Amino acid sequence: MTTKTRAGNFFEDFRLGQRLVHAPPRTVTQGDVAVYTALFGPRFALHSSDPFARALGLPGAPIDSMLAFHLVFGRTVADVSLNAIANLGYAGCRFGVPVYPGDTITADSRVIGLKPNKDGKTGVVYVHSTGVNQRGETVLDYRRWVMVRKRDESAPPPETVVPELPASVPVAELHCPIAVAPGAYDAARAGSDFLWDDYVPGERIDHVDGMTIEDAEHMLAARLYQNNAKVHFNQHVEREGRFGKRIVYGGHVISLARALSCNGLANAQLVAAIHGGRHAAPSFAGDTIYAWSEVLAKDALPGRHDVGALRLRTVATKDRACHDFPGHDAAAPEPAVVLDLDYTVLMPRRL
Repeated sequence: MTTKTRAGNFFEDFRLGQRLVHAPPRTVTQGDVAVYTALFGPRFALHSSDPFARALGLPGAPIDSMLAFHLVFGRTVADVSLNAIANLGYAGCRFGVPVYPGDTITADSRVIGLKPNKDGKTGVVYVHSTGVNQRGETVLDYRRWVMVRKRDESAPPPETVVPELPASVPVAELHCPIAVAPGAYDAARAGSDFLWDDYVPGERIDHVDGMTIEDAEHMLAARLYQNNAKVHFNQHVEREGRFGKRIVYGGHVISLARALSCNGLANAQLVAAIHGGRHAAPSFAGDTIYAWSEVLAKDALPGRHDVGALRLRTVATKDRACHDFPGHDAAAPEPAVVLDLDYTVLMPRRL
């Protein structure tokens, strides 16, 4: 008797160069935006106000940068990480054209690396994924790597191929869809007077607030993105697993950290790139997430005087306030750190 259900890909199912066409396409709605706002509480003005966005040359408020990321990521889960133990990291992630309610997102991936683990039970799969809108315009292009279970532990391992991953997205390749005319940017309505010019490399910012994760919220968020990875949902199975409980989708912590960063970086209206990211430890329901950021660099955009780029390192912790910037010293690991993200945001300059 044949089966019509899908168990998802296990490590031995992946092949170097394999193309994965992901289902289903996703048409974005205002409802998606409302649920995302309810779950994370982002307060960036560009995504909150149509008039604010129009003043910066856009047709209306685009969806939050990280909601766009998760919607593309969610397309890929059923084929890449349904049987994952953990999502390990990101590299070379470039945000393209903004996504608006009414846009339809599709995604495809290519397997660019495979690395069997010594335990013989798992392996790491590297993929290059691209999300496009209904006009074929790229909305997101990124690499990630994920630890996936084997179906058959006796299956011969593939040859190890670890791809060369980009260390960063060059400033010249950042996409900046906003334009700021003299007098058009309302910093008061954005919630902060601090613009690109006011930040200096090496500066550290404690984002002060904390948000506690609830089981219902992290599962609702994963469902919003159609991310159906088993480790986030099935307590019946996960109580016998490594942690004895459901693990929180790593992207959930990224969204919490981005939302928390508004306190100190309110004018960082768009995420333009994620250069690298590491989920340093798992998160679970009941954990309270805090965050702090360091300005790694500030760059002028080629040919632009109205908007600049800030390269940031944002560190998120669980059950540990960030007034003393835990994890800032790489030589002294901090067990409370759950996320270490290197990314670039776009911020208006003083004209």
